[in-house]
Amino acid sequence: MSARMRLTSVETVHEDGSWLFTGRDGHGELEEVLLVPCEDGAEAWVNRCTHEAQRLDMGRGAAIRDGQVICPRHGSMFDSCSGYCDNGDAADTTLPSVDVATEDGTVYLTDDDLSYLHDGGIEESDRDDNNGPSSTSHISF
Repeated sequence: MSARMRLTSVETVHEDGSWLFTGRDGHGELEEVLLVPCEDGAEAWVNRCTHEAQRLDMGRGAAIRDGQVICPRHGSMFDSCSGYCDNGDAADTTLPSVDVATEDGTVYLTDDDLSYLHDGGIEESDRDDNNGPSSTSHISF
């Protein structure tokens, strides 16, 4: 589904601490993806805690400390490089990964099951159900 798509630079991910983009999966569903620093490159994870589907980055950057992404709701911490959590409510789970590659300081989306839409999180204009009237009823009292 997806060809190799340039996302951002490794430098940007490392300087900003995280980088968020929106894509569409093979089932047509919108998905936010979080790029986080990992060693000399970056790793990509679905932007959702495995415990209660809480967004890890709510549009202001993910909370990261000592190489771990912190869930803002319950404090579970996921290893930036492996996605694995060994504590809190999400213990013994791993964030769903998204395939990326780094080459010459650039991060590329290489996941065949995800199409890049835009930088940043999901916007109302991304939703397919946003094309009609906000109500199917035109009755007033």
